[in-house]
Amino acid sequence: MAKAPLIFTYYIAAPAEKVWDGFVSKEANQKIFMGADFEVDLKPGGAMNWSGPGKDGKPMRYVTGQVLRVEAPKLLEYKFGMGDGAVMSRVKIELTPESEAVKVVVTNDEWAEDDPAYAQNADGWPRILSRLKTLLETGKTFRPH
Repeated sequence: MAKAPLIFTYYIAAPAEKVWDGFVSKEANQKIFMGADFEVDLKPGGAMNWSGPGKDGKPMRYVTGQVLRVEAPKLLEYKFGMGDGAVMSRVKIELTPESEAVKVVVTNDEWAEDDPAYAQNADGWPRILSRLKTLLETGKTFRPH
């Protein structure tokens, strides 16, 4: 049986371009992912990776991804997986400007039945999105648990 999609909706009081930048910029990703180095080639087929030191201090890849669709500043779709990305799911980020905020809908779906990252992402997305919202609205964020 297929795993249910993970769907999260947030409202961020910032312009759409700033929210978009929060998802795709190296600087914002380093802040919300506790210093992880973020690299992305924002075009279909482009690489998307988060990396940094492992527990032993040696460089390692935390997350491997591939860009599927880009419609800046309203849609970003990519596949990603933990580590080398042997098992991937899909993420679609939709940004819709409203009166004084941007509606952010993140859908994480196309899960492999045996993907161990499902529970981690179910817990992690609200934390990541909360840190991003706080960063964009206040200029600072908070450490994860």
